[in-house]
Amino acid sequence: MSTEQIIADGATLGVVGAGVMGQTLLRGLLANGLVPRDRLWAGDKNAATCESASEALGIPVQKEFQQSIPAADVILACVKPLDAAAVMTTLVHAGMRPTTLLISILAGVSTEKLESLLGTQNPVVRAMPNTPCVVGEGMTVVCAGKNASSRDLARARQIFEGVGKCLAADETHFNAITALSASGPAYQYLIMEALADAGVRVGLPRHLALTLVAQTVLGAARMVLATGRHPAALRDDVTTPAGCTIAGLLILEDGRVRSVLARAVEEATRTAAHLGAPPKI
Repeated sequence: MSTEQIIADGATLGVVGAGVMGQTLLRGLLANGLVPRDRLWAGDKNAATCESASEALGIPVQKEFQQSIPAADVILACVKPLDAAAVMTTLVHAGMRPTTLLISILAGVSTEKLESLLGTQNPVVRAMPNTPCVVGEGMTVVCAGKNASSRDLARARQIFEGVGKCLAADETHFNAITALSASGPAYQYLIMEALADAGVRVGLPRHLALTLVAQTVLGAARMVLATGRHPAALRDDVTTPAGCTIAGLLILEDGRVRSVLARAVEEATRTAAHLGAPPKI
């Protein structure tokens, strides 16, 4: 992990939207000692969320957080895409510094759109994390807006490296990244559920079947990352002639599992392109 100073001396870091991901990022900052607790704050429109998040994190979390905005050197926007306009307006009207770095995890909302909504020269970094960030195994991709520097991008990467792995990519890929990585855990959960059900079908207790599946998926993923070998080569290592593995694989191929997964990502990519658009009337 890099050691870039995330916020300037005497400044703060704020998170607008204290839901699961907002709280996860704050925990990562605290756990990795990236920002002192007394220089963190958050805001959320739900009073119950404010109360529970403040108690859990030991930082101020308020519905009326506007007074904290002028002191912030970095602000993370962790709200729903349709709340983008309202949040950007609030930040500007509350006196956000022109140098404050805005990091957005709003799916489907481009850096160009965010910059337009702000109407300022603030640096903007767009990020797309996924839910395994909650357990420190997230996959996040970031890209810089037109006013963001390499240092801004480095600071953003350091924040997300506190909850998993983070890479930089061109923004043109972000809809596909959203479909593959951000939605990806849901695909994996469905596959894991199906495999666990299959284990039950052939006589295994459910808790045993689920444990076998979860650890197998975890181990297979680590094999790909640790060895750098192509999944097809690793699959061949398991596939002995006339064995049970090839028998099972042929059934999966009969079911067109490859094309179904590819089409799922394709459809999710198309949907991701419209997430930040206003609803049709």
